[in-house]
Amino acid sequence: MKKLFERIKSYLLEVKGEAAKVTWPGRRELVDSTFVVIAFIFILAVTTLVCDKVIQAFIRLVHTGA
Repeated sequence: MKKLFERIKSYLLEVKGEAAKVTWPGRRELVDSTFVVIAFIFILAVTTLVCDKVIQAFIRLVHTGA
């Protein structure tokens, strides 16, 4: 049981050491990244909408037998 606690302690110390190495983005980089993510989500939503409407029109065309 003692070995388990030693391993947990070692793991947590390693996590603390790695967390100290983290560099956080500046405000400008954060704003730019946020803009890119929002733009990508918008493009993906529009693409999904267009694909959905095309598939819907095809299914309606097949269903009506035209």
